[in-house]
Amino acid sequence: MMSDDARRQRLYEHSQVVILENQQPGGAYLACPNMPDYQFSWFRDGAFIAYALTVDGDAVGITHSGSMAAQWESARQFHDWCATVVNRRAAALELSIARAARGEPPALADTLNARYRPDGETGPDGWPEFQLDGPGAWLCSLAAYAPRVRIHPLPLAWARAVDLTARYLAALWRTPCYDCWEERGDSVHISTLGAIYAGLCAAERLLPGRRYGAAAVRDFVLARGLTPGGELAKSVGLDMVDANLIGVAVPYGLLAPDDPIMRRTIARIERELCVDGSGVHRHLEDTYYGGGAWVLLALWLAWYYAVAGETARARALVAWAEDQADAEGNLPEQVNTAMLAPASYAGWVAQRGPIARPLLWSHAKYLIVRGALEGG
Repeated sequence: MMSDDARRQRLYEHSQVVILENQQPGGAYLACPNMPDYQFSWFRDGAFIAYALTVDGDAVGITHSGSMAAQWESARQFHDWCATVVNRRAAALELSIARAARGEPPALADTLNARYRPDGETGPDGWPEFQLDGPGAWLCSLAAYAPRVRIHPLPLAWARAVDLTARYLAALWRTPCYDCWEERGDSVHISTLGAIYAGLCAAERLLPGRRYGAAAVRDFVLARGLTPGGELAKSVGLDMVDANLIGVAVPYGLLAPDDPIMRRTIARIERELCVDGSGVHRHLEDTYYGGGAWVLLALWLAWYYAVAGETARARALVAWAEDQADAEGNLPEQVNTAMLAPASYAGWVAQRGPIARPLLWSHAKYLIVRGALEGG
């Protein structure tokens, strides 16, 4: 029988491989290689994946497909892919920026899509595409990558894409959009604002001398983004928390992990969304695949605990997540052992197939938390 340490090492190495082997030739990462709806590349998922490889490359370099620094080379290819997608959309994004300056709502055709085909073309119609957190997360990820590999100044194409993305976010951040779960497209989401804030701060680091107004986003969150109980709200005016609010502190840094508002938010997430001995629900109204407990979110909360110095709590969540890997070492998006809406589970399976596995975002979070617990 394999020891616990050997099993963890196997999952760690498999997480590296499953990410690298599902990166496409142009640099895009498939969210999940065997679920049709997820065989696309999202800015958001990819940003976390590239960040995971960036920090993992700090700890140990691995050889894959001929590269002796495979993690950093993979992250570079993804950032290059993102810059290409943004620059290809430059004329449309300038139209959105101009409309916002006139006080007009954006036209969907002139915004960044949430997901793209590996070749950078848009996916099928009918998806909730207008999401602003992904571009912010990408800028944040790029700002973590560039100094580690000593890229300064940025290549011209990257600099052009960073400036365009930052101006786009600075113009549209007050606009309702879908959240990171691709829900509630008529709301302004606090987790999204956290990603935008981090992205604007990142752009200012990447392009010294530029200013994109990040402070206004933070001020708005503190003025209008709280529940009556003083926690961060899922969306403006909504007295509900969402596990994605963890990101407002880690990694987006709009609040420090020990900020009283963040502490109250985490406490409410723990009360309402954490499952004893299991994962973390997205929010109390979740019905997607029965509203299961998410491996991804258990690892995100573990990341928060690791940064906050609560290592025992972090390790307990990581241990549960490790137990969800299948015989090949693949981690799922969520599990159906603890569901908020079990009656809806079968319908989602009939519509989309089994729960996504492997989910590259889950494997990325595993690499990140492993690094955080080991002092990275």
